[in-house]
Amino acid sequence: MSDHLLASRFVVRHPEWAANATIYEVNVRNYTPEGTFRALEAQLPRLAKMGVVIVWLMPIHPIGKIGRKGSLGSPYAVQDYFGVNPEFGTLNDLKHLVQTAHSLGLKVLLDWVANHTSRDNGLIAEHPDWYRHDSQGQLVPPVADWTDVVALDYTNQALRQYMVNLLCYWVREADVDGFRCDVAGLVPTDFWDEARLALEAIKPVFMLAEWDELYPSGGLTWEEFNSETQLLERAFDMTFGLRLHYLLDRIAEGKAQLSDIDEYLAAEREKYPPSVYLMHFTSNHDVNSWDGTEYERLGALTLPFAVLTALLPGMPMLYSGQEAALNRRLAFFDRDPIDWADYPLQDFYTKLLQLKKRHPALRNGDAASNFQRLTTPAGLYGFVREKNGSAVVVLVNATAGPLELPGQKMLVPPQKGLFDVFSGEALTLAQQKARTVPAHGWRVLRTRD
Repeated sequence: MSDHLLASRFVVRHPEWAANATIYEVNVRNYTPEGTFRALEAQLPRLAKMGVVIVWLMPIHPIGKIGRKGSLGSPYAVQDYFGVNPEFGTLNDLKHLVQTAHSLGLKVLLDWVANHTSRDNGLIAEHPDWYRHDSQGQLVPPVADWTDVVALDYTNQALRQYMVNLLCYWVREADVDGFRCDVAGLVPTDFWDEARLALEAIKPVFMLAEWDELYPSGGLTWEEFNSETQLLERAFDMTFGLRLHYLLDRIAEGKAQLSDIDEYLAAEREKYPPSVYLMHFTSNHDVNSWDGTEYERLGALTLPFAVLTALLPGMPMLYSGQEAALNRRLAFFDRDPIDWADYPLQDFYTKLLQLKKRHPALRNGDAASNFQRLTTPAGLYGFVREKNGSAVVVLVNATAGPLELPGQKMLVPPQKGLFDVFSGEALTLAQQKARTVPAHGWRVLRTRD
């Protein structure tokens, strides 16, 4: 690391607009029948109304042809970092989408693939020394079965400067608000530190790292990866909450208990400083295409677990089509438009995301509320989040029968009373004491204004 970097290491400060945000991942190729930026732009008012704050676009660049998988290839096999995939539209179309998003109060992140390129990226011919090679001098993929891409070598200072310049270009040219960084832990932390410093000189940005220390078990071909804590201390606002994601899968399979969430939360408090954001989700592009839909993996617990990921400490993330009750795996390398079917879960997610966006007790990071775990019978998980006299009560039932929360003291100010977020009813004192949760159901209560 250079002396300059040691002297100017970035200290992460989250933008204020991220404090109550939900992030929404857009699979541009499959989001609309047209699969274009313009068609996606028409959906932005709906997302804003739903309570989304951050729109994350999967990679928007031209896709390599050598070693291409499927008919259209992986969007993570980038052929030209300065280009826009012509299937999606033009640079001006992208810029117009970002302008429209900003007019609606939305922020836009680009998915950035810094670790590897397609096998026909022009950089291979121009700068072969920017790539990793094996003992025979052959280009190598970062993971054995990622046969359509080859790994970049960040020991090369010219590559680092080129990549920093690219990130700055997209912030200046398209006015995007940050990046979701693919396999961020495979790229040196001091590079991300340098990049964040350069980006912040343009405007405040939000940086999401796709990384978790669980990730390296997936067959990586070398071990120079970085810890989540390094990434979050130095350059990133948020990382993937994979531990909760996998825990919820195990609970649905009967291999873990709801009460194991307590151990997860305690471990996260021990591992991370309170300023850190963790992103919680029940689906994303990898999970949907390779592990299965929410309905395959979680079954009757799909919606109860959506409630948990939205309202536990952390930032919730939705994937394209969840509000349409998407019940099929989307093709990853081909066109496979989502059937929106009148958005059957739009109201469900709107209630959750608007609550997250508006309620002071649900803020992220240092601004987070007091968290009180409620004493519950087996199969019922309950907690209260409270801040400055405003509270949210969350109860989730993972069993096939109704369960009742025993009466107990909570952080809810008694003079305010409670309002049921999903039924829309103001609860009487007697109703507040009952607290029955239906089978595979949930109750979300907030203090009345």
